[in-house]
Amino acid sequence: QVQLVESGGGLVQPGGSLRLSCAASGSILSINGMGWFRQAPGKEREVVAAISRGGRRTTWYVDSVKNRFTISRDDAKSTMYLQMNSLKPEDTGVYYCAASSTYYGGTYSQRYDYWGQGTQVTVSS
Repeated sequence: QVQLVESGGGLVQPGGSLRLSCAASGSILSINGMGWFRQAPGKEREVVAAISRGGRRTTWYVDSVKNRFTISRDDAKSTMYLQMNSLKPEDTGVYYCAASSTYYGGTYSQRYDYWGQGTQVTVSS
């Protein structure tokens, strides 16, 4: 079992920045890929970014956040991060971190085994 806890969300003005953290505990050695997802009110959950466990640290971003968001992970600290810059109102939503014991860290939510409770990000003027 793996437990994930997100933190770092909040209210920010358009153009501002936030850094989300996802702390993992439990059977952390079983974690392979990790990812960030978000869900806006009335919309389906969507993938934001994903990162692999391997040495290449392959990353993927949804088009709407490319060049603004950066996903990273520190396996020694069992923590994943999402640095969000140049935030827009459409970035508003609940952000969830996810981890998989078998998935390399891609974009399909059904491949992830563990999920955090989410942290609210609101971008508003």
